[in-house]
Amino acid sequence: MAFPSTKHQDQHIYECFCIGTVNKLVDEFDEQDNNNTTYAVLFDGKLPVATARLIQSKTDSLSVRIGRVATLKQYRGQKCGSQVFQALEKMATKSNYKKVIVHAELTAAEFYEKLGSARYGKTYQEDKTDCITLTKTFG
Repeated sequence: MAFPSTKHQDQHIYECFCIGTVNKLVDEFDEQDNNNTTYAVLFDGKLPVATARLIQSKTDSLSVRIGRVATLKQYRGQKCGSQVFQALEKMATKSNYKKVIVHAELTAAEFYEKLGSARYGKTYQEDKTDCITLTKTFG
């Protein structure tokens, strides 16, 4: 399910993040999308239905950051987002990382809490949206 960045990743992100929203594809990529980024994409047949990315923390060599978790609207509530998140968590633990960090919109915090993450710090604004950092430490 998870694989390194490919030329087709932009299409998967477009389909999960942008179709049916006001998001533009160019807004969903940043300087952290490169050959060191790992993506997870869940397919229903040939249709990508959920995606997420994993990047190494810039400040802590034992931490990774999982983000850009998105699921097509018609597949929400079917644990697709959980599957891509957990696939990246599994990769992180196999690579001996000790902590996952998530920067999430406040409305999505409960989703990550159900997956074992805990809120860390205060809410903040990002792109005019209330956000919170969540973390999960592996024993």
